[in-house]
Amino acid sequence: MFKQIRIPRASNFIVLILVIMLPVTIAAQLNTKASYELIKRVIPNYAASFIVEDIPAENGKDIFEVESRGKNIVLRGNNGTSIASALYHYLTDYCHCQITWNGTNLQFPSSLPVVKEKVHKATPYTYRYYLNYCTFNYSMSWWNWDRWQKEIDWMALHGINMPLAITGEEYTWYEVYKEMGFTDEDLKNFFCGPAYFGWFWMGNLDAWGGPLPLSWMKSHKVLQEKILQRERELGMKPVLPAFTGHVPSAFKKKYPNAKLKATNWTNGFSDTYILDSEDPLFAEIGKRFLQKQTTLFGTDHLYSADTFNENEPPSDDPAFLSALSARIYEGMKQADTAATWVMQGWLFYSDRKFWKAPQIEALLKAVPDNKMILLDLAAEIEPVWKRTDAFYGKPWIWNMLHNFGGNVNLFGRMNGVAAGPAQALNDNTSGKLWGIGLTMEAIEQNPVMYELMTQHTWQTTPIELNTWIPQYVLNRYRTANKDLVNAWQILRQTVYNGAVIRDGAESIITGRPTFDSTTVWTRTKLNYAPNDLLPAWDLFIQSAAKGVNSDGFQYDLVDVTRQVLANYAAPLQKKWVAAFNEKDSLAFNKYSLAFLQLISDMDQLLATRKDFMLGPWLAAARSNGTTPGEKALYEQNARDLITLWGDANSPLHEYSNRQWSGLLNDFYKPRWQQFFTLLHQSLRTGSAPDLKQFEESIRKWEWKWVNTQNAYPAMPTGNSLQVAQMLYKKYRGKLTS
Repeated sequence: MFKQIRIPRASNFIVLILVIMLPVTIAAQLNTKASYELIKRVIPNYAASFIVEDIPAENGKDIFEVESRGKNIVLRGNNGTSIASALYHYLTDYCHCQITWNGTNLQFPSSLPVVKEKVHKATPYTYRYYLNYCTFNYSMSWWNWDRWQKEIDWMALHGINMPLAITGEEYTWYEVYKEMGFTDEDLKNFFCGPAYFGWFWMGNLDAWGGPLPLSWMKSHKVLQEKILQRERELGMKPVLPAFTGHVPSAFKKKYPNAKLKATNWTNGFSDTYILDSEDPLFAEIGKRFLQKQTTLFGTDHLYSADTFNENEPPSDDPAFLSALSARIYEGMKQADTAATWVMQGWLFYSDRKFWKAPQIEALLKAVPDNKMILLDLAAEIEPVWKRTDAFYGKPWIWNMLHNFGGNVNLFGRMNGVAAGPAQALNDNTSGKLWGIGLTMEAIEQNPVMYELMTQHTWQTTPIELNTWIPQYVLNRYRTANKDLVNAWQILRQTVYNGAVIRDGAESIITGRPTFDSTTVWTRTKLNYAPNDLLPAWDLFIQSAAKGVNSDGFQYDLVDVTRQVLANYAAPLQKKWVAAFNEKDSLAFNKYSLAFLQLISDMDQLLATRKDFMLGPWLAAARSNGTTPGEKALYEQNARDLITLWGDANSPLHEYSNRQWSGLLNDFYKPRWQQFFTLLHQSLRTGSAPDLKQFEESIRKWEWKWVNTQNAYPAMPTGNSLQVAQMLYKKYRGKLTS
């Protein structure tokens, strides 16, 4: 028996992936070494108590085992991810620990718990997919290797084995186009700024937020080498990008006879250019790209390619779509005969008017069944597999999308996520369901939904929430406190009930000032009555008073308090709107000041947790710069994405709004202050406020803020429990009065 491994050379050289035939025993030693290193990173003080052993896969799928041997704990698996999953099973089920982005509990019992009977787990899923193009910007834009290393460990602990890996793609394209004779000047208006790669890679925009420094491309080429090496060491199969036709605008000058189509994303950005797949250059460039990428980064033969992401094809003729799909796959195959196309199924959800059954079937059936994997990207919202005959025979993956734009809110479809994957797995019409995955647009929020979803990796039956929630509470808070279990049952029925709305509601605080209760992207409709959430807040506050104080509890207390206060902005707004309409200056002054004070109080609360702060986001952006000019560019990108998204006239403003300390006091609050000044003046003079003029002036003010450079605190201040309790005393009575 032999096993293929890939060994990347040092990152300061071109990484050559060598396929070497080694005996399984040697491969197992390498697998064991990577697993030991992960254990040392995760629980350094206890690593010596764990023994790692390699076992073969079961029916071609990952397995793990856990058992005691004397005073030690034995972790077995068929690869590094399986062994990491074994470790996390032991940590959660025996030590009652937890590792999340937002709160970690690694307080061990005084002695390691004994595993009385050997645990043996096998996954029913070949693939456990992770990430979305958008995640790389809404959350990961500024990550360094230290942060990536933590994330890859989290992925392994939670059973992920198929991560999207598109860091450094811009460097590959730079190399390809330079070899084709394009100059740096030709490419200046092609590459976008670092905060916008997700949409650049999907062909939605060019250049915005740039010009991109070459130093960024080189540093992120090195970062990608490290990411891929670690993921592969742990047995993951990264999904790398492939060519879908997006080319520089300079292409039409260099290749005047090329068949190009100008397309527009309709969100305020200039046209981008798509090379027709019938043009012979399409196959040539696709082949060049994959060959160059393989030279730089190796391959696991999985390639992501999304045609017409939120852009409609020029024809709905099934024959046209079939030929298009066949040519894209053929371009991959020419460079890699083992290529498998991994396609996001987002277009079938987002543009169902175009993508009807004949169009979807034509696009999919042109590619061999064993050479394409479909991602049902938002299966917990609307399972596309149910209206496509399980993607017409293609292997597919059930995904939870969950978060849009990185917005800060308590939200999720807890009941649906607990049941959905297992129901599909056991449905005789689900075809080739080969995996589950997480395809959120942003991470580092609502950790409960990700602990819940990844629980499916090692089971075939729905998750029983009445059993799972008490375990989650114990692991997160280090207590079996019944009040907190009851609080989570309330959260399950309110913020996490997933009813009525597609994604989490925002607060009107983050919307551009208006008399209305909502704006284009600030959607304030809740899926529960606001007062129904209050008993959960009561129970969290009571638990804080009784001494519950874990990291996860502090985060959740802040988050629940934040949500209650964010909801309270809506009735406050109604009061100052009513006062203005009734020309009651005293009442308007009272309620507008209360509205502004609410924003400041929320800012003070959120400043107690790094998870909810603007400062770390901007500091991380600037840390990527090697010159003052680069630092300024990256800060501008970081500010723009979470506010205007584009320029001063961007229709996407507030799409990626964040309830963050610093942003609340320095962006949202001053906007409202300017609006209230206008309304005060209107009441004094008796003239109608010029709302059109205000809109024009506030756009200019916002754009000035985006292009300002100033530092915000990068470390939290204040005590989360004390500030939450202070705000509870201040606001609890007002919420039901």
